[in-house]
Amino acid sequence: MAGLKKANAYFLLVLIGFILIYPLLWLFFGSMKTNEEILTSIRLFPSKVVWEGYRLGWKGSGQFTFGDFFVNTFQLVMPTAILTTISSFVVAYGFARFRFPLHRILFSLMLSTLMLPPTVVIIPRYLLFNHFGWLDSYLPFIVPAMLGFSPFYIFMQYQFLRGLPRELDESAVMDGCSSFKIMTHILLPLSKPAIVSAAIFNFMWAWNEFFSVLIYISSVSKYTISLGLRMMMDIDAATTWNQIMAMSVFGMLPCVLFFFLSQRYFVEGIAKTGIKG
Repeated sequence: MAGLKKANAYFLLVLIGFILIYPLLWLFFGSMKTNEEILTSIRLFPSKVVWEGYRLGWKGSGQFTFGDFFVNTFQLVMPTAILTTISSFVVAYGFARFRFPLHRILFSLMLSTLMLPPTVVIIPRYLLFNHFGWLDSYLPFIVPAMLGFSPFYIFMQYQFLRGLPRELDESAVMDGCSSFKIMTHILLPLSKPAIVSAAIFNFMWAWNEFFSVLIYISSVSKYTISLGLRMMMDIDAATTWNQIMAMSVFGMLPCVLFFFLSQRYFVEGIAKTGIKG
């Protein structure tokens, strides 16, 4: 009886997993179909495997290839993800380990910004960045990342730091460590799961960002992958869906590889940041 229940549970999990991953499978196999077959057939596997979508899709518009869009995306995402993770950890360390005037009020104000949709502040941000002369560059993404602008990652790492015993800090102070040294030599190595989890989230969200990039970037030479894919959907001509699917597969690979390479730290970080009384 127990074996039957276990088999049913596994079957249900496999079924749910297949339903969730089916769109990705259809995207992958669709990239190897002709455009005509995509529009006329609902079958998963292609009747004939063709690689035309990858070859022509990589060429992009001719003037700019998807290689250029990949380079642009990395130039935007890598500094943003790294700086956001570092600055969020520093701010979280300050809230978790120090008590200063207006500590609770400032922490509450920081958390309250989680309730603001990004579209609410897009106009004042645009006006501010326009005043600074940062439009049509990656500065609107990189500079705020240096200043701990994301309350989600701050709170995520704050929760993890709260779970680390304060005795570690007290022992380090007795050994003559400063606050900065405690953060970098004691707490930072112990916070690797939370830091990696924050880096994964930030990398994926920044990699797939479309709306903000569309608002701030106007030059095609600085387009990221998401804007490059949108540019392929020309309303004045027939949309080449096999090329779009092929480049979408390429666009997903960095996120998938980064996630699976960091999966162990990600699961540990989510578990430890989520379970906190």
